[in-house]
Amino acid sequence: MADMKKAFVIGHPIAHSRSPKIHGHWLAAYAISGSYEAIDVAPDDLPAFLSALAEKGFNGGNVTIPHKEAVFAAIKRRDEAAEQIGAINTLWFEKGDLCGGNTDAHGFAANLDEYAPGWAGNGSAVVLGAGGAARAVIHALKQRGVRDIRVVNRTKARAEELRDQFGAGVSAHGSNATAELTADAGLLVNTTALGMHGNEGLPADPAGLPAHAIVTDIVYVPLETPLLAAARQRGLKTVDGLGMLLHQAVPGFERWFGKRPEVTPDLRALIVADLGASH
Repeated sequence: MADMKKAFVIGHPIAHSRSPKIHGHWLAAYAISGSYEAIDVAPDDLPAFLSALAEKGFNGGNVTIPHKEAVFAAIKRRDEAAEQIGAINTLWFEKGDLCGGNTDAHGFAANLDEYAPGWAGNGSAVVLGAGGAARAVIHALKQRGVRDIRVVNRTKARAEELRDQFGAGVSAHGSNATAELTADAGLLVNTTALGMHGNEGLPADPAGLPAHAIVTDIVYVPLETPLLAAARQRGLKTVDGLGMLLHQAVPGFERWFGKRPEVTPDLRALIVADLGASH
């Protein structure tokens, strides 16, 4: 079947990846002749893997931990989001050249668009954490015109790096300032691992947020993190992190398989069931 389109996700380890289920669902839903496979690539084997993509017949694929920064360094043609975030999670070919992009910011914004329409006009945003995910979130916030973005990190110097990189409208703070910063915030975003299974804890107390605030967590295992549970009990609007994972997959699928897929309740239910089965 020469016309079968092939894509992949690489990581190390990779068994936990939900991407094959997401893309497999879409391939079946749209009756597309294609495949999407998870491939474990050790860091030392990454350059050889990338250089053999075309001859192996791949149209492109996804990149996950720990390869996002290494792939960024290896790929010369990058989209604006990848340049800003400093990491690549999606690869495709254009006129024979391997290109890289980052769809995490798109996924973050599309998830909020779906569950909290109008979120970008809700006032200042507090972003907890200063890693790669925080970069994607800040890029999305700036793209959507949020003018006051407060980055909070235990190590303030890392927050300052993001402030320096993203410039106007971004400020850097240590964790001790969280309560003061959330008092008038319209959006609280957790990008830290606090609240993940095995890492219980509250990255910030939503008690001090104003009543109109939206609280979102990019962690999706568990679906309702302690932060989201506490925010919901206060009557605040909450958005879980699973939609970011689903929506970030959309642009890649469209590039490899030629069809822009939809994030449907069926797809979400499939992945929620899989998350439940894996604990």
